Amino acid sequence: MNHTEHAHSHAGATHAHSHDHGASTPAPIPAEPATETVFTCPMHPQIRQPVPGNCPICGMTLEPVMPTLQEGPDPELVDFGRRFWWTLPLTVIVTLLAMFGQHVSAIPPAARTWAELFLTIPVVLWAGWPFFVRGWQSVLHRSPNMWTLIATGVGAAFLYSVVATLVPGWFPSGFEAHGRVGVYYEAAAVIVSLTLLGQIMELKARSQTSAAIKALLGLAPKTARRIAEDGTEEDIPLSHVHIGDQLRVRPGEKVPTDGVVIEGRSSVDESMITGEPIPVEKTPGVKVVGATINGNGALVMRAERVGAETMLSQIVQMVAQAQRSRAPMQRMADVVSYWFVLAVLAIAVSTLLVWGFAGPEPRWTFAMLNAVAVLIIACPCALGLATPMSIMVATGNAATSGILFRDAEAIENLRRIDTLIVDKTGTLTLGKPVFHSVVPTAGFTEDEVLRIGATLDQGSEHPLADAIVTEAKERGLPLGKAQDFQSDTGIGVKGNVDGQSVALGNTALMTDLSVETNALTEAAEQRRAEGASVMFLAVEGQLAGLIAVADPIKESSFEAIEQLHAAGIRVVMATGDGLATAQAVAKKLGIDEVHGEVRPQDKVDLVAKLQAQGRRVAMAGDGINDAPALARADVGIAMGTGTDVAMNSGQVTLVKGDLRGIARARELSQATVANMKQNLVFALIYNALGVPVAAGVLYPGFGLLLSPLFAAAAMSLSSVSVVGNALRLRRR
Repeated sequence: MNHTEHAHSHAGATHAHSHDHGASTPAPIPAEPATETVFTCPMHPQIRQPVPGNCPICGMTLEPVMPTLQEGPDPELVDFGRRFWWTLPLTVIVTLLAMFGQHVSAIPPAARTWAELFLTIPVVLWAGWPFFVRGWQSVLHRSPNMWTLIATGVGAAFLYSVVATLVPGWFPSGFEAHGRVGVYYEAAAVIVSLTLLGQIMELKARSQTSAAIKALLGLAPKTARRIAEDGTEEDIPLSHVHIGDQLRVRPGEKVPTDGVVIEGRSSVDESMITGEPIPVEKTPGVKVVGATINGNGALVMRAERVGAETMLSQIVQMVAQAQRSRAPMQRMADVVSYWFVLAVLAIAVSTLLVWGFAGPEPRWTFAMLNAVAVLIIACPCALGLATPMSIMVATGNAATSGILFRDAEAIENLRRIDTLIVDKTGTLTLGKPVFHSVVPTAGFTEDEVLRIGATLDQGSEHPLADAIVTEAKERGLPLGKAQDFQSDTGIGVKGNVDGQSVALGNTALMTDLSVETNALTEAAEQRRAEGASVMFLAVEGQLAGLIAVADPIKESSFEAIEQLHAAGIRVVMATGDGLATAQAVAKKLGIDEVHGEVRPQDKVDLVAKLQAQGRRVAMAGDGINDAPALARADVGIAMGTGTDVAMNSGQVTLVKGDLRGIARARELSQATVANMKQNLVFALIYNALGVPVAAGVLYPGFGLLLSPLFAAAAMSLSSVSVVGNALRLRRR
């Protein structure tokens, strides 16, 4: 974004964002009310309620939207652990009775059956009760899911066995085995215990996905040292800090909140926010970010953002929102899961009937066991977890590297990008330009041109304007006040100085005002060839001179362009600066295509043109003038050093404003999508192979059947495996 591009963007930013103090913040996201906890489903974030419960769609336990450091043990994990450990001995005894009881002559068959019944009742009706509740909810909400199958399988095995125990005479001889009607208490009990164990393991693994947010929350200091108006100092809770408070930051302490330094000099470690290890020098007038660590110097700062408005809070909110978002791949998985459960129910019924009427003796024993095995092994829990777990882990990992994804769709889309449009100022360059030179026309002096330009521009917070004003002040030039200030986004500014009509901007603005610039064309081209930005000054419709400001290229930009080219991405520069200046920078960096003196609408048109050519376009920018193009691009990438408007329009925010983050983000996008596909393929192949085996297709040729006990173990293992695979992303 060049000097004239800011529109002067500060004018719009000041009015549209009264809270904007120029801090490097990610896109602000409305925070949840501090006094109210909202619960949502990791797989279906559209489900939100103020009290704990289960998701009516998938049955998963709802989790707090925003984790807190004060959270105790997961109540569901505690509850399931208690149910599992208290009933595990009963399950073991029932299983031993079922497997070896017929070999113990001292225990009559009828007594063994009744013993299994009494031992199984607490396992199924107490330990397994949550499964029946969730299964019933899935029926009420017409959302068949894993709990539909588990509740049906356990319930069928248990109820059948109870009837067989109470009224065995109802059953024909084909149902008898080892002197009694076959019962399946051990199947029901083991399925409950193994499902509980799988849930415990899954809950423990899922709890690790919020580790990134909790780590960020833990960065914030608990107290701040406030300086009162009378000069006295006191330590106060961080929640008691207000905007405008003066705070002392002693050596080695954490900066309490976002603000600006008013006294002192020190280096501050901002690595926990930006991922960059090199400390940043802080002097009076420089912004500081809450939770960063002060070095050896002492600072006095003024608080400018507190509570949910701080950079750290907004990063936490953005990460939490991204973790709750649904990837396009997840929508497909939901549809597959829905029809899959219905298909499994149909297969289970068919298995029961085919084995019951056409299978070998004891037909109905085989029929019941195989039907239950089909219901249990086909549980789509792994399918449902496949994408949410990958998204949650990836967004948390990215946040620790200073990369913030707005939602899951951005993660999926970024890997497809083959073209990147970048702005120049603040994106490729430092955004902290320095005065280069001034060239007057006949009738004006250098100081006069500089004074008029600085007077018109002194209200700007843009770094290019700041370079002009700083130079004028260093020369001791008296600056007045501009009247009737107007901005033309992307080309320059206009106003009245000393009663004269004045305009400062690029050639596009001069053309609009019918100001002839030929007299300074050669001087302008010479400076542009050196990489400087050139602004023409017109007074009363006549060319008065030009002001050149140079913006040094970021050292990281060279490496970033190399990485992007290595990834096969075509890099296009689109800037409001003059074409010669843009080409000078592009030549140094090896950028593929250059567009200079573009307006905001031109950037939008460029994005649309490239998309029409079949290219997947990402746009990286940091200013208000970049916002339309950021919104139009397939993926908008906002620089964290830019304006709130730009970051609201982007799907990805680079906290540090370092283009190398794009290559890192794209690599993580590719890894995440690959991880999701691995999980989905694993879950689908598992079910595709498991269901036919459970139904008994291998029995005619190999005599192999899958016990419901092994089906339950395999079902639990599949869910844990998916979560474990997703957690591998934490190591990237």
